Amino acid sequence: MMVRAGDAQDQEGIPLFAPHEKVYPRSVRGPIRRLKWAVLILCLSLYYLGPWLRWDRGPAHPNQALLIDMPARRAYFFWIEIWPHEVYYLAGLLILGAIGLFLVTSLWGRVWCGYTCPQTVWTDLFLWAERLIEGDRMQRIRLDQQKLSAAKLARKAAKHAAWLVIAAATGGAWVMYFNDAPALVHDVFTLSASTTQYGFIALFTGTTYLLAGWAREQVCTYMCPWPRIQSAMIDEDTLAVTYRSWRGEPRGKHKKGDSWRGRGDCIDCRACIAVCPTGIDIRDGLQLECIGCGLCIDACNEIMDKVGRPQGLIAFDTDAKDAARRRGETPRHRFLQPRTLVYAAVLVLVATIMTVALARRVTLEVSVLADRAPLFVRLADGAIRDGYTLKIENKRVETRVFALTVRGLADALLHVAELDEPPVPAAQGTTLAVRGDGIGTFRVYLQAPRRDEPETPFTFVVRDAKSGETAQYDAIFRGPGQQGARR
Repeated sequence: MMVRAGDAQDQEGIPLFAPHEKVYPRSVRGPIRRLKWAVLILCLSLYYLGPWLRWDRGPAHPNQALLIDMPARRAYFFWIEIWPHEVYYLAGLLILGAIGLFLVTSLWGRVWCGYTCPQTVWTDLFLWAERLIEGDRMQRIRLDQQKLSAAKLARKAAKHAAWLVIAAATGGAWVMYFNDAPALVHDVFTLSASTTQYGFIALFTGTTYLLAGWAREQVCTYMCPWPRIQSAMIDEDTLAVTYRSWRGEPRGKHKKGDSWRGRGDCIDCRACIAVCPTGIDIRDGLQLECIGCGLCIDACNEIMDKVGRPQGLIAFDTDAKDAARRRGETPRHRFLQPRTLVYAAVLVLVATIMTVALARRVTLEVSVLADRAPLFVRLADGAIRDGYTLKIENKRVETRVFALTVRGLADALLHVAELDEPPVPAAQGTTLAVRGDGIGTFRVYLQAPRRDEPETPFTFVVRDAKSGETAQYDAIFRGPGQQGARR
């Protein structure tokens, strides 16, 4: 049989891609489900309440504790303020997050995916709304199989309306991290927000609705790269959701009063599959689709209690411990391994560097740009004058007064164009005020007698008159030199 390009069939006519089967996770009760609810509530509380936290930074400064102020080019995290050129702090946070994820995965498997990943958290929230409106697993299956009716349409409309409300709250909360939260809420509901704000709210609302409501487990299986990366992070000592086949096999149906001799504890009830948010059978072993949530453990323990068998047929376990139990040996867990020690060491190192950098972070920075056209000006009395653009960054919230002096340029005069003052001796200097959390830009002129050298190095010195904090910038005073004088 000849197969045309683009046909999704092999040479025997068998489809290469299986059709998508919708997953209907059943609700379950147990300690792991309670833990997931606790983590979900904590994560959602931090996310939704974060933009409403206040932090007093003084007048004329934003009082939102967590804010990325794009127009002002600032990022605020409580008492920490990050300027655009300090993006290395963001790089440090990303490195900490990556190494921390490597360490956690090597020890406890996909605990991030199962409990704190945004896709997992919002999918759980959307499933909760779905169960509240359409019912549990079997009710939802029957509802989808029914013909379209007014009752079915009403339930579906109510579910999607609830999803859209949650998605809109999610998208709006994300945009609040880039705008003042109370002002944004007022502007949105009074229809006075900007097109950009409405556009981003709509964008994040749509993506949340699509990913958590429709895509769900397909995001984890096909879109997220982490399931493929995690295989390099785990080994026989990594904790993962494990079906203890040595105890469960051979599986089969069981009736009350039947003997357990010659068979395993698994009664093939498929409860573990029914509660799985990705619809897999954990009895097939660790799989790419498994997010490590552990809900199948609660479902299996519930069944084991009903049939009078010990809990733990499915449990968080390691391959090494499971193999030891299979052999009848005492299981041991090794936390201290070379790779986990390396991950922990790198994590501590990066965290230490970040902490020291923040502790020693300067609140005063100076930059100077020399005029290039012309390089210098020859005055009528033979003196040489050079021009510079001086920028002083004040990273504190209050206005500060700085003393500007010049070191290394004898007999030079200093003049600041923005000040209505005559030139002063450069060694004596002058004072400049810079507003809080701002950059002061000044036109500075240095006038000095002609020198034999065409270039004379010197230093701008900027000192906080109150705190004594000092910043310096090495510059060059240019002139014609001796050869230019002869010309």
